[in-house]
Amino acid sequence: MSFLENPKQYTGQELETIFFRPMLSGPSAQELGVRILYNMPVPTTVQLWDGRRDILQKYTAAGWSGGETAHRYQKTIQLSRVKAELGFSAADYFAQVYELIAARADVNMEDLTGTELEQAETTLFKQAVAEGIRATMWMGDSAGEAGLNTFDGFLKALTAFAASEEEEDIHTFSYTSSELAAPEDAVELFDRLWNEADSRLQDLKAEGQLAFFATSDICHLYEKYLDSKGADASYIDTVNGRRTLAYHGIPVVDVRLGAYLADSTYPKSFCLLTDRRNLVLAVNTADFPGTEIRMWYNPDLMENRQRATFMAGCDILDETMLSYAWQQA
Repeated sequence: MSFLENPKQYTGQELETIFFRPMLSGPSAQELGVRILYNMPVPTTVQLWDGRRDILQKYTAAGWSGGETAHRYQKTIQLSRVKAELGFSAADYFAQVYELIAARADVNMEDLTGTELEQAETTLFKQAVAEGIRATMWMGDSAGEAGLNTFDGFLKALTAFAASEEEEDIHTFSYTSSELAAPEDAVELFDRLWNEADSRLQDLKAEGQLAFFATSDICHLYEKYLDSKGADASYIDTVNGRRTLAYHGIPVVDVRLGAYLADSTYPKSFCLLTDRRNLVLAVNTADFPGTEIRMWYNPDLMENRQRATFMAGCDILDETMLSYAWQQA
């Protein structure tokens, strides 16, 4: 056997339970580090309530003195139709799928079932789709001619916020490469992001949802700063590495965009402090006619092909609830 020729198609409930929901929940969703809305009605609308802060009153007499009703704000996340396609040489595809199977200890290579092959093929395609969603979520630009142009990402919105100098409620600033050269500069950057953030954002620290989203260069400098501490724990972490980073209890998340930023017009270095729930990714596979995952073999070209169609989009809910810094070109 040298080719995989059995076609596979996921639609309806299988599309959700086998492919997308495992990818957008659990550990996979935690790696993205943002709020994920899956299969919400299209257009996807998020309700933001702004209640009165002081509602306690003296209990003196009967009657209603609650004042005005709570204010409600709506944020509509625009979803775009997305198509993901991959093509492999039949021989290369066979080798890739079998490599995934051979790495598992619980598989009998002499008696492979269709389920084992299907799971391996699905895993291969799922990884590619997840990476495409993650990269576009940050760097997407629907006005671009090619590459990550299916929907607008967070960086496009942040760039627009940074250009809105007249908006006093938006907390952004820039820095030069010389201002971020030494390990201690990463700590000073975190401190400035915190100090210049809105007080309402600072108050959310107790809820455990704040995070610094930083490029790899900032994370590397911060690790160097931690390595310089004269403690046994620092030595152990220097040798073994650190699975997670945090500053004063706030996680530092590496956005891992170096390969994409190198060829883009976005800043090559940036750091964002916000509440994870303020960054929203919406994916829908229920309200788009023709949504499916299809994998098939093309005998004319001796090629295995994979295709996914769905809807996706992302947005920042409240631009005042963030603190953003970027490196000048």
